[in-house]
Amino acid sequence: MNNLEQLCRLVRYNILTSTTVAGSGHPTSSLSAVELMTSLFFGGIFQADFENFTDINNDKIIFSKGHAAPLLYSLYQAAGLISRDELMTLRKFGSRLEGHPTPKLPFIDVPTGSLGQGLSVGIGMALGMKLRKSHARTFVLLGDSEMSEGQNWEALQIASYYKLNNIIGILDVNRLGQRGETMLGWDIAAYEKRTNAFGWRTIIIEDGHDLKEINSAYQTLNTNHQSPTMLIAKTIKGKGVSFLENQENWHGKPIPKDKLELALKEIGKVDLNLKGKIARRDGACLVSTANTYDIHQPTTNNLPSTIPIATREAYGNALINLGKKYPDLVVLDAETSNSTYAEKFKKEFPERFFEMFIAEQNMVSVAVGLSKMGFIPFISTFAAFLTRAFDQIRMAQYANANIKIAGSHAGVSIGEDGSSQMGLEDIAMMRSILKSNIYYPSDATTTAKIAEEMINNQNICYLRLTRGKTPSIYSEKEKFPAGGSKILKHSNNDRVVVFAAGITLFEALTAYESLHREGINIAIVDLYSIKPLDEKTINQFAIKTKNVLVVEDHYPDGGISDAVKAKLNNTDVNFYSLSVKKTPCSGSPEELLHYEEIDSQTIIKKIKEIIQH
Repeated sequence: MNNLEQLCRLVRYNILTSTTVAGSGHPTSSLSAVELMTSLFFGGIFQADFENFTDINNDKIIFSKGHAAPLLYSLYQAAGLISRDELMTLRKFGSRLEGHPTPKLPFIDVPTGSLGQGLSVGIGMALGMKLRKSHARTFVLLGDSEMSEGQNWEALQIASYYKLNNIIGILDVNRLGQRGETMLGWDIAAYEKRTNAFGWRTIIIEDGHDLKEINSAYQTLNTNHQSPTMLIAKTIKGKGVSFLENQENWHGKPIPKDKLELALKEIGKVDLNLKGKIARRDGACLVSTANTYDIHQPTTNNLPSTIPIATREAYGNALINLGKKYPDLVVLDAETSNSTYAEKFKKEFPERFFEMFIAEQNMVSVAVGLSKMGFIPFISTFAAFLTRAFDQIRMAQYANANIKIAGSHAGVSIGEDGSSQMGLEDIAMMRSILKSNIYYPSDATTTAKIAEEMINNQNICYLRLTRGKTPSIYSEKEKFPAGGSKILKHSNNDRVVVFAAGITLFEALTAYESLHREGINIAIVDLYSIKPLDEKTINQFAIKTKNVLVVEDHYPDGGISDAVKAKLNNTDVNFYSLSVKKTPCSGSPEELLHYEEIDSQTIIKKIKEIIQH
């Protein structure tokens, strides 16, 4: 215990000096959890071999309260994982020690800082450990302020639903948020009651700075139980420095240089050469979370050649076939599996299917956690509902998460369900993710081939799916690489090139037949890959025809039209766009396509207007 006390002083010293040198950071939020995390790291509870960080037998740590990054880095310095010199680069340009944790530092799995997401990611890791038959555990440090985030409660209920006794939350109740007292203050009984109500076992720590009480609480984690556990600790923000303790208006502020010496005196004597030891689990077998597959092994898709099928159903069929080839493929669905057809995978591989219910934010973050354990998660729901999980997708990009997202029921073509169910912003949303691939298949063949293409692509991938049935227009021999396109119609005297994808591709093909009978030739190109785009083909046909028309079942801003226009190199090209420009409503797919002026009749009319100019 004496060693832990000395380590706590060292960690406090590290927090204060690194943030003062940085001139920014969150020392007070870090100081409140020093005893909780020092005891966890160096008291024999947390077990991990950081030299083999991807070993599935390693315990995992997530700082959901990511602004306490100075505490995490200070612990790593005390463990000898980073040097004191590096610790003093906190928040500096080019440093691995960013203001909030990121995987730039190899001892960090996922980025945190957008509050309320860490517990969900931890649940994904815990699920992954269960699937890998590992006895490791996931620990998540939570702040009391972030318990106002609804996603935490989504996470709490799904953890108890899946009986994840290998996830432990550590709730740092320090009373103060960014601008003042939190909703519940120090009412740890209220936190306990609410957490119990969601099916978690709770352990109260009355004094979150008493190492004996903390150690006693941690020891109870080794008892047999079937529920996730939450340690709820009453702490003091700014603990250890009298003029910081429980004081408002210090959040996110380091101690000024002229007051640092005074603060360090209050900590007491510090042994700067002291090193803490992180325990290793006995019998670790060094099984890596990395996965390798024989990508040349053929996938049998058993695709119908003539029967129309919705791409959403083709997605469900593809999951089954890919599930046989890729044992690390897992599927998560937000209680829409009978519409996304992910239920087909559930029937075939129930142990690899996770019903996440109507909680899209939690679903995305859980998928991130699973991906960090070496799994390839496919997550699916209606495209419209993915917009509420944009922040989670945004954070997934910084985690380098290998997740695949399927959004079904995209566009006004879904018909009678009305505007609330129509994904019309999804392409714009996913295009804004720095490292993302976006695919919009038109038929069953394209869907199946793209689904496998996504598996072998490490970027966040989005698959846009439609509700209505469409005929198959491609043979199983066709390939659909990222950044490609398919030239479906062209001639030597094309007047206009039409770029389309998904449902509007068929409208364009119908328009082509009518115009062709009138002696008007146009080119039709299927932009199944929206990001990256086939820039070469786009410019080739733009130069050839001088008239570009994009037709899409999406709002104009940020959609396919904007993507194509951004790739046009020749300014001497006429550019036109047909997209959803009116507030949609209920109606048949045919009525809505016509109402929004993205159907074959409107395409014909528009092309005749173009060539008359």
